Amino acid sequence: MGKDENGVVYGTEDLLTALCNSVTRVLNVATQTKIHYSAMVQRITKIGLKPDIGCFVLFDGGFSGLVVLNFSGSAALEIYEKYMLSMGMPKSELASAFTSDEVSNILGELMNQIVGDFTGKIRRELQTNITQNQPKMLVLNKQVMLSVDTPLDRPEIRRVSFFTESNNIFYLELAIDRTEFIKLHDFDSSEVLDPDALLDSEQADRAKGVQAAAAAPAEDNDSDELLRSLGM
Repeated sequence: MGKDENGVVYGTEDLLTALCNSVTRVLNVATQTKIHYSAMVQRITKIGLKPDIGCFVLFDGGFSGLVVLNFSGSAALEIYEKYMLSMGMPKSELASAFTSDEVSNILGELMNQIVGDFTGKIRRELQTNITQNQPKMLVLNKQVMLSVDTPLDRPEIRRVSFFTESNNIFYLELAIDRTEFIKLHDFDSSEVLDPDALLDSEQADRAKGVQAAAAAPAEDNDSDELLRSLGM
């Protein structure tokens, strides 16, 4: 995303790129390492959780879909360790197995940050809103297929490979309804449209109006008394 021409269409691959960039941005900052993704994307027919750790998030709103991250045990442990070490935790106190609840909890927290970064970008650059549920993490020893619980008329499913600094691999899978966004006119994508802030501002203005109306009779009474004291 980030093209300026009027009439530009944003489709599935643009949304996928935005999501991939959110993954790398959040994990690069969290782990203080360089994580990158493949320039090639797979078009797949099914989306699911795969060993060793799978995480999924449903989102709904302007468009609906499902995001899945599938980590190998080595990738999950590397991301967990790098994150905890960057937070100042001593290595001796870290979990040593990817099956630890602590590893799943940290990956779930990072997944929440990733999707939050993505939804914020969607709000700014596409001027629509999507909401997500809490990420669900599962340690798996076999593949589990998932289906989106919102109706998708024309589902599109993609898979992208990611590589950690130590070259461990994990995968992102995205399932969304086929959708396109067409720019009708130019706008400043840096402006964040916050409905709650607009509502608060409107309520504050209304409260000021009520206060002004309540103060007006008192001011009129004071003026009348002053005129009477002057014999007018």
